[in-house]
Amino acid sequence: MAAAMAFLAVVCAAAMAAVSGAEEVYEFGSGASFIFGDSLVDAGNNNYIPSLSKANMTPNGIDFAASGGMPTGRFTNGRTIADIIGEMLGQTDYSPPFLAPNTTGGALLNGVNYASGGAGILNGTGRIFVNRIGMDLQVDYFNITRKQLDDLLGKAKAKEFLKKKAIFSITVGSNDFLNNYLMPRLYTLDARKFVVANVGPLGCIPYQKTINRVGENECVKLPNQLASQYNGRLRELLIQLNGGLAGAKFCLANVYDLVMDVITNYDSYGFETASMACCGNGGTYDGMVPCGPASSMCGDRKSHVFWDPYHPSEAANLVMAKYIVDGDSKYISPMNLRKLFSL
Repeated sequence: MAAAMAFLAVVCAAAMAAVSGAEEVYEFGSGASFIFGDSLVDAGNNNYIPSLSKANMTPNGIDFAASGGMPTGRFTNGRTIADIIGEMLGQTDYSPPFLAPNTTGGALLNGVNYASGGAGILNGTGRIFVNRIGMDLQVDYFNITRKQLDDLLGKAKAKEFLKKKAIFSITVGSNDFLNNYLMPRLYTLDARKFVVANVGPLGCIPYQKTINRVGENECVKLPNQLASQYNGRLRELLIQLNGGLAGAKFCLANVYDLVMDVITNYDSYGFETASMACCGNGGTYDGMVPCGPASSMCGDRKSHVFWDPYHPSEAANLVMAKYIVDGDSKYISPMNLRKLFSL
């Protein structure tokens, strides 16, 4: 399934130890996240490539305090769920985009973000956006980071850091992706702790509701059926991976049920609507045109589950991050991210 179909994604942080180089002393910070995925967790990689899938224009980022409310390339009004989970687990700095020129040296010890808006499992996914960083290239980029960590920490310390301290999050996935990339490549490159999000209720996003003209409290059935079928197979696969890869731990984030509960019971979570996009244009739910300078914007961004036709608001990300980090097996299994962090 294409990455653009995934609703939510998850990422988390990991901790470290002190190490000295020949000329400079580097200390592991309070967390390190290596993030793979699509626009749900893109922290700005697409700013550095010629692509039609960009969020480097206002009002994106209007609530992102770290940038003073300026757009950074994140496809939401504030922090992504990757940013929030990292904060909750003690990460003091956000994982920088791989393509940013300052993502070198000690900055690598915060982890690195390889995600790209429009990216998918297959190389052809997202071709409509002209350019995007597909999953195979994201893994290739991590291989570059892996070599840089050897140079920075020394081979033994770098391997220890990745195996014991780092957490890898994947926000796009299918059986083909996990088998073709995760096992032989990331595992071989010393990744051991993984968080994999299943596919959310795709039929409930404002774009799908707008183009299919469903009622406010309805979702489009077919996309949700497809997501549910895929999610069942994904759960089975992760069980197999947990039993088959020595020393590896795969956690499944049950994004589908979590997001569906937020959408169904939005008022109990403090939202006023789970149908309308806060920033967008076109159709009943402002779900036709992506967020940009010419878009209409809601008056209270915290009252909307969705920021734009496709992506959750920072307020929704905050709600969902809580369950992923500290929730029970209904939404994250076989353990939550705080427990994974402590291993």
